[in-house]
Amino acid sequence: MIHAARSLAGRRAGPLLALLLLGLATARAEPVDGLPLRADGDGRWSLAAGRYAGNFVIDRPLHLRCEAGAELDGGGHGSLLTLTSPGITVEGCRLRNWGRNLTELDAAIFVGKAASGAVIRGNDLRGAGFGVWLDATAGAQVLDNRIEGDESVRSQDRGNGIHLYAVKDALVRGNRVSHTRDGVYIDTSNDSSIEANRFEDLRYGVHYMFTHNSRVIDNLTRRTRTGYALMQSRKLTVTGNRSIDDENYGILMNYITYSTLAGNRVEGVRSGSTGDAMISGAEGKALFIYNSLFNRIEGNSFADSALGIHLTAGSEDNRIAGNAFIGNRQQVKYVASREQEWSADGRGNYWSDYLGWDRDDDGLGDAAYEPNDNVDRLIWLYPQVRLLLNSPSIELLRWVQRAFPVVRSPGVRDSHPLMRMPAAEPRP
Repeated sequence: MIHAARSLAGRRAGPLLALLLLGLATARAEPVDGLPLRADGDGRWSLAAGRYAGNFVIDRPLHLRCEAGAELDGGGHGSLLTLTSPGITVEGCRLRNWGRNLTELDAAIFVGKAASGAVIRGNDLRGAGFGVWLDATAGAQVLDNRIEGDESVRSQDRGNGIHLYAVKDALVRGNRVSHTRDGVYIDTSNDSSIEANRFEDLRYGVHYMFTHNSRVIDNLTRRTRTGYALMQSRKLTVTGNRSIDDENYGILMNYITYSTLAGNRVEGVRSGSTGDAMISGAEGKALFIYNSLFNRIEGNSFADSALGIHLTAGSEDNRIAGNAFIGNRQQVKYVASREQEWSADGRGNYWSDYLGWDRDDDGLGDAAYEPNDNVDRLIWLYPQVRLLLNSPSIELLRWVQRAFPVVRSPGVRDSHPLMRMPAAEPRP
């Protein structure tokens, strides 16, 4: 059944006052008969237009559909809807003013462990707490919802739009999320799919932690402080996504292994403040790879950003080929002591600043592309050296390393640079 119940989140009160308030809240709880539910047959119920205040629990299988003009108001405390049974669908509801206590996991819709197979579809959520929280359940679907946070609350004090914790086989598709903390946060949730969502004006658009065998497909991030933050995970498939005008990082890979990035487009990543990001550095990196190994990075486009790609902290043995690096202020930053070959099967990447030629007209440059030299490394270690960039001493250093290649430091080498931008990478 559906039970109305008012929770007590709020300012601290003494034990006696808390007990009194609890009694009052329980006394004012609305029975299910107080809600104008209409039975539509086959476990389907409709909620008529109107405003309904309270916190509600759905504890049996049913399909709840809100008619136009129906609004649920949580009164500023607790989770508004809590689902505790398998086979529940919540559709077309407008949810407002639920709690904002992140420690208590206040959410517009809280899907409990027992609520397997829940479907949250086509709802309109606006509030400061979590939007949809999936808690250790299985087979949940979050589809075509509109979730908006509260801009008057500091970003770090808002809930995530959609939060998956210890969830299996979840599908998050077609949602529009803005002004929450993260768009979707996936924590220890394997075999999930994040597809065709739009994330705008957030900290992170997509945030993965300790999650494996999952898919991120055809999403869009815009004006976030990191578009796709992929951390401590393996066997991710990240394809067909776009990052537009994000700050700091378009795609960040931190301890990612055995994963595929293909057919993604990142453009216009700009420098910004790092905020509470885990990795320092805010140079506007289209792709940042930190201590990540054995990944396939092919068929992507990284364009018009402060820095195209930055690898560091032992990020080696990655297959990087068939990508396009277009119009970035700096194409590559590679901080390590091991030579890296960025081509595979006789095919490299497209570099908009490549000045080589193709005399045999095979579509490949005749000379290798080597984006970094000793001068670049000197500037990375000692940024003040930029003041001498056009001085005779720097020109002499460049001449020496050209004349005597033995003094060249290990770095990135693309032995088969592409003369034309590659076609989009096909889906794996």
